[in-house]
Amino acid sequence: MRGRTTRILSDILLEIAEQTPDATALVVDGDEYSYARLRDSALSFASTLQSLGLDRGDRVAIYMDNTWACAVSIFGVLLSGGVFFVINPQTKADKLDYVLRDSGAAFLSTDAHLSSVFLDVVISHPQIRGIVCSGPLDDMPTREGRIRSFESAIEVDPVLDSARQSLSVDLAALIYTSGSTGEPKGIMMSHASMLFTLDSLVDYLRLSPQDRIVNFLPFAFDYGLYQLFMSVRLGALLVLQKSFLYPAQIINCMREHEITVFPGVPTVFSLLMGMHRRTPISFPSITRVTNTAAALPAESIPVLQEIFPAALIFKMYGLSECKRVCYLEPELLDLHPSSVGKAIPGTEVLVLGPDGHPVKTGEEGVLHVRGAHIMRGYWNNPELTAKMILEGELPGDRMLCTQDRFRMDEEGLLYFVGRSDEIIKTRGEKVSPLEVEKVIRAMPGIQEVAVMGVPDELLGEAIAAFVVLEAGSEARERQIQKYCLARLENFMVPKSIVFLGALPKTPNGKVDKLLLAGGLSQ
Repeated sequence: MRGRTTRILSDILLEIAEQTPDATALVVDGDEYSYARLRDSALSFASTLQSLGLDRGDRVAIYMDNTWACAVSIFGVLLSGGVFFVINPQTKADKLDYVLRDSGAAFLSTDAHLSSVFLDVVISHPQIRGIVCSGPLDDMPTREGRIRSFESAIEVDPVLDSARQSLSVDLAALIYTSGSTGEPKGIMMSHASMLFTLDSLVDYLRLSPQDRIVNFLPFAFDYGLYQLFMSVRLGALLVLQKSFLYPAQIINCMREHEITVFPGVPTVFSLLMGMHRRTPISFPSITRVTNTAAALPAESIPVLQEIFPAALIFKMYGLSECKRVCYLEPELLDLHPSSVGKAIPGTEVLVLGPDGHPVKTGEEGVLHVRGAHIMRGYWNNPELTAKMILEGELPGDRMLCTQDRFRMDEEGLLYFVGRSDEIIKTRGEKVSPLEVEKVIRAMPGIQEVAVMGVPDELLGEAIAAFVVLEAGSEARERQIQKYCLARLENFMVPKSIVFLGALPKTPNGKVDKLLLAGGLSQ
């Protein structure tokens, strides 16, 4: 019997469900789901989408928590021939409206508990031809039959139109992330690029089907999303948690399921280290610890080695435009604790100067990336795409400019120096200062505002807002934060508000953020 050929991303589920149908794929809220059940539910979900009129390439928004329904929706969209994108469940109405409009989403898969946000939004989107909703629909308006239950969507007979199936060159996903313009930007990823990346990750992380991965990172964050894809690619076990809001619950879960792979971000590691200093904790079952979003300080490594005594610790650097750029071999961690290592397997990195040529060893330059893992471009944004995707030296070559400054040592190891743009990385998430500024500026009583990231041991970068009030305004820090919390995801709300009589300006009239940062550090 001939083996199945992996051509598109959904093939990984079909393959593993055929090989190990009874193996547990997911554990969610204590319930276990087999690979056969994941496959069958995803196929039925795909059939439902096609029956609603989904055509190949239609975009499907998935606005959900980390749940069984979310995992089924992702694979269901892929099997249907659609393009999925996951929206953080913390997203408020204005941003949800923008992303649905920008993407031209034809369908929405969501959770009933989010109806207070999405119902009013979808009224203004007549292009949304169907909504599948997980959870009780008893008190929810049907919106002229556009809403059906997730439970009914996964019970239909799985009959798919193969003519609508994607090709490897087609888009599989849009990854929406904060942009320098203040509006989210959709990163276009093909089936081929995501499969290549997936196999490269599994390779260098040395993962196996026996691994048990915990994931509390949202699927809207590609770091969290790939935990799902890696586990399915391997036939491993994935234990899903909605967040790291309750660390004790995660710790109990890790011990109960003897988790072997722990993907974290600096915020999470800082919390664990703080707990460890008060009362020592240890996870001897963990064999892999991965970190991304912001660099792990070198001084934190010995503490993490106490918490995870049997683990290989992987320091990594990446950006959503290519998922992952480089990683440091765990065996080199003690020798080069400040490095983020070398390019992931099958790819190449270059540190280039302003003239477009490689800089000398030890000199600072902008990191560029070559490989099958780089994005196709930004959705509906050819101008920004042209700034990030450059022509390489080889005929037909495409190269991603990360816009981040690095240096490379004589052994070819990379060291992060700083960002070239103003995007803030906090709690493992990217935040556009312009997006936060726009919200605060709309608040009554605000005359001027400038937002920036400042170094923070726990968050990587903390969001600071510098505010000038209108005459007579009595707005206070808590009021501004509450106003932001109603309109922004929690991680985008400024940690500190600094009130000033005026914002310092450069000679050309722009806010001088260097001067602001200098004043904050004094």
